[in-house]
Amino acid sequence: MNWLAQIVALTAFNLRTLGQRLGSCASAIVGIAGVVGVFIGVLSIAEGFRRAMTVSGKADTALVLRSGSDTEMSSILDGDEARVVTDVEGIARANGKALASTELFVIINLPKRSTGTDANVPLRGVGPSSFDVRGDMEIVEGRAFEWGKNEVLAGRGAASEFKGLEVGASIPVGREKWTVVGIFTANGGIAESEIWTDAGVLQSAYRRGNTVQAVYARLDDADGFQDFKDRLTTDPRLNVKVVRQTEYYEEQSTAITRLITTVGALVAGLMGVGAVFGALNTMYSAVSSRTREIATLRALGFGSGPIVTSVLLEALVLAIVGGLLGAGLAYAAFDGFRTATMNWQSFSQVTFAFDVTPALLGRGIFYAVAIGLIGGLFPAIRAARLPIAAALRES
Repeated sequence: MNWLAQIVALTAFNLRTLGQRLGSCASAIVGIAGVVGVFIGVLSIAEGFRRAMTVSGKADTALVLRSGSDTEMSSILDGDEARVVTDVEGIARANGKALASTELFVIINLPKRSTGTDANVPLRGVGPSSFDVRGDMEIVEGRAFEWGKNEVLAGRGAASEFKGLEVGASIPVGREKWTVVGIFTANGGIAESEIWTDAGVLQSAYRRGNTVQAVYARLDDADGFQDFKDRLTTDPRLNVKVVRQTEYYEEQSTAITRLITTVGALVAGLMGVGAVFGALNTMYSAVSSRTREIATLRALGFGSGPIVTSVLLEALVLAIVGGLLGAGLAYAAFDGFRTATMNWQSFSQVTFAFDVTPALLGRGIFYAVAIGLIGGLFPAIRAARLPIAAALRES
């Protein structure tokens, strides 16, 4: 109990004297806040991209591609193959029709709003069942496109990032201008990065004949995926690859999230080293300026252990304040901020919002605590090892 009382008394004394060292303490807090803010900000990019991809996938939805294809861009299925897929047992039905959509995926160029430079924007040709297969589509402005016409729906993310996607505007598709008739949302998923139109009209515009690139199918039951896959992969009329939509989008997001996470960890690590040195400097200065005080306390009977602990707790308090400040600034600045990046799997732009999650905030504050503890450890040990007689003689 005496040891604990010493720690409480010393820590309270240290915290009361922070005002006398306001400049150095503020420097340590700001340094740690900067590290935490950058750490959270960079990793929120990866979290946002991952969320945009993962919320798009559903366990009860299967994606059918040409065997050997990694993406829709490299896949092709002729009309007869697509019909075999949509007629197979295991697909859910609504109003007597299979919930399966045969789709095309092409790339068009549109200028970015921020820079005016052209970017690859995905244009998806869909079938009448597409909205039911996805299940989370909602038109928030304008109306749906009419089948058989040169009309498109733009995802909310695409409309915010690229010029010419306002309702009533026209965009170049092939050799013609197609009219934007509505804006849709998809629960923040990757579909919001796309432009949608009638697959039959898109086939004609790009001279694709009676071919598609993928079939999206809503299954009767998520647990029936393997049976559905086996029926298709063993059918001699087909040469297809069948994956869950969740697995497909997870694979699509792996490369970019790994890159962002690696870069973020590297940047935060380098800044963290600087913050550790800043904390070391602050705590060494605190110990140096209070050499006689610490020696007096030891002469009065305060042990080395409580002194070490009190200095560490002071460093921890500064780190937590810096961590909370950095986390708060990161949340205010980054959460929900929309941007676009290249999906290297499809070579098209994906729009998404930065996502500052509670887990990410917790990691940032934990990082701040680690910096504070490392930065306070050696000064704390020095304070405990000061020779009492020599320290009392210092001016």
